[in-house]
Amino acid sequence: MHILFPEIGPYAQHKLAVDSLHTLYIEECGYPGGIPVLVIHGGPGSGCNSADRRFFDPGRFRIILFDQRGCGRSTPHGSLINNTTHHLVNDIEAIRRYLGIEQWLLFAGSWGAALALSYAQRQPQQVSGCILRGTFLCRPRDIDWSYAAGNGASRLFPDIWDALLQPLQDQEKSAVLPAYYRRLQSGNELEAMHAARSWNQWLRRSFADPQSQLGHEHEDQLAKARIHTHYLINYGFLKEHPILDTMETIRHIPAILIHGRLDTVCPIEQSYLLHKHWPKAELHIVHQAGHSAFEAGILDNLVRATHYFSLKLA
Repeated sequence: MHILFPEIGPYAQHKLAVDSLHTLYIEECGYPGGIPVLVIHGGPGSGCNSADRRFFDPGRFRIILFDQRGCGRSTPHGSLINNTTHHLVNDIEAIRRYLGIEQWLLFAGSWGAALALSYAQRQPQQVSGCILRGTFLCRPRDIDWSYAAGNGASRLFPDIWDALLQPLQDQEKSAVLPAYYRRLQSGNELEAMHAARSWNQWLRRSFADPQSQLGHEHEDQLAKARIHTHYLINYGFLKEHPILDTMETIRHIPAILIHGRLDTVCPIEQSYLLHKHWPKAELHIVHQAGHSAFEAGILDNLVRATHYFSLKLA
């Protein structure tokens, strides 16, 4: 059973202005001459997690992490202006050019996997491989699983779902995501803060992750909830270009897909369908594991995958 590599800090930190409004936080860790790997965080709305540096041998990889628009240490914090998947894909390419990287490995999970796939489909020649965990395809059915009344997650966690419904009017309870989106975008900061707290509690309790980065600062909670609902209510801005419809462009790229059999956030069907569309991808199903990258079985498979690519891409 593999474990995480020792803790490391960044050897370089950058602030990259990607337009007249947004500036991204970027960090580099590990070996400057190593295999470039981009870590793409999930959410939407979370920031990069320092623990993600530890999935890689720091003597073999040049490990790059960044905070997506409005997230973490990127500025302006929580901004939804010019904040879509199209913008994020362009940002990833801007980071690659800024750092002078020809090709890189993509390492991502959940929402990050959707973003990694979107980038790879746009820039396949720049991607040397993919390691994707708990993939989220952003289809309407995938979003409904977690946020529609009477659907999957609400039936698995009825007590926590009831707590999520508590602040809503009766007529809103059949459309939870739009109701929370309205509250979070309202001009009433007190109402928005209460909504953010309830929303983040649903994420934290029902999708339990021991490494959760949801945080407790009021502004941070509000920013994360706003960005999260902004992307989900727009189907990840991928409804016009569904991921599975554009797989032909990346069929040649080697990939390892890792998914917990008991994932209640992103059901395993998503990685299974992705695997069927992607002959070069290996699917590793981890029994007795859920969604978190830090569950023992998932972690073991992720470290094994980075070791595999450290040899393949050397």
